[in-house]
Amino acid sequence: MTAHGSTPRGAARRPGGRPAAPSALRAAARLPGRLRDAWDRPLTAYYVILGGSLLITVLGLVMVYSASMIQALRYGLPSTFYFRKQLLAVAIGSVLLYAAARMPVRLHRALAYPILLGSVFLMCLVQVPGIGQTVNGNTNWISIGGPFQIQPSEFGKLALVLWGADLLARKGDKGLLVQWKHLLVPLVPVTVLLLGLIMLGGDMGTTMILTAILFGMLWLAGAPTRLFAGVLGGAGVLAFLAIVTSSNRMDRLHCIAASDPDNGCWQAVHGIYALASGGWFGSGLGASVEKWGELPEPHTDFIFAVTGEELGLAGTLSVLALFAALGYAGIRVAGRTEDPFVRFAAGGVTTWITVQAVINIGAVLGLLPIAGVPLPLFSYGGSALLPTMFAIGLLISFARSEPAARAALAVRGRNGRRSPNRARTRTMRRYVTRRPSGER
Repeated sequence: MTAHGSTPRGAARRPGGRPAAPSALRAAARLPGRLRDAWDRPLTAYYVILGGSLLITVLGLVMVYSASMIQALRYGLPSTFYFRKQLLAVAIGSVLLYAAARMPVRLHRALAYPILLGSVFLMCLVQVPGIGQTVNGNTNWISIGGPFQIQPSEFGKLALVLWGADLLARKGDKGLLVQWKHLLVPLVPVTVLLLGLIMLGGDMGTTMILTAILFGMLWLAGAPTRLFAGVLGGAGVLAFLAIVTSSNRMDRLHCIAASDPDNGCWQAVHGIYALASGGWFGSGLGASVEKWGELPEPHTDFIFAVTGEELGLAGTLSVLALFAALGYAGIRVAGRTEDPFVRFAAGGVTTWITVQAVINIGAVLGLLPIAGVPLPLFSYGGSALLPTMFAIGLLISFARSEPAARAALAVRGRNGRRSPNRARTRTMRRYVTRRPSGER
């Protein structure tokens, strides 16, 4: 028994001194379970992919405008020059995203070979004197008139994802993936062809991403550890030779965790300066100091550094959280599908976007060498944005094609709004708990 006005030992109190309601404690204890149930809902991956990619793209537009104003004025251009070009690319990419999201899977598979052949043709065209354009030492561009250029190697990523997924799915249906020669041929030779055409222009950053896509697909296909290690070792040897035979790449390697800007590491060090001066919440949009000529490529490769300076740690962590959510949702789509093509394609797209984000952000943080790759959906550049938005449309299409997601969309289409009907709830739970054969 307790005295009048006292609280039993161990009971929580509200700020005013009164005991907290037991229902509030029970609600707090149930919160992890509710979050898990919310994540397991049929349309969660769909909304995360759509909402996450939209937020990254919109925030990227804002930062492209802020980071590119001074760069444009230095070249005698309007301050909105780069922003308007990026906005046009976003508009075109949105059409591609919508089209990819509405396409059936069989049409995605039908596009695999045309996109691959078109990408190879354009990458060969880059090497023709007078057609290929050199930008920052890399000959990987084709001028299409006026200030517009395209980089065919960016479309090579999408081509490898679609073609490789279709190839592995067809071989898997025939039971051929248990043999190492069918697992590697012709997937590895075609990938090496793409890598060779890209390396002719000197773009090692894009070759790293294509190599990661290849390994991601081999892992999803169940490549044996010895085979996987052998291919990885071969790729490592080729990468080592490509680095040691190029003084420019060796200089970039030496700039990891550099602190002296006068030792050939000007860009790397000033990227760290930008991040360090941002503090918790940044100096405010448009208030970056490093973009005033100190930091090269502030709106492309090093836009994350300007984001850290203007939006602070809160802004950079928000960008990281959005990419983490996008990657996790892509893994969920790949893991829950029964269609092998969807599994390989979703895994390839997720590998592509997450690895490219890690390479870009790692370079800005001084943890990786500067590879010259843009931050997906965020950095300036239409050639990188268009295939990436099409790839996001692929993920959205795959997320909508899950049996539980189809059932949820069908019910919402009939009712026009959410309904508390218990029979519908039981039906949705039955779809959610269903798993592909062999999945634990």
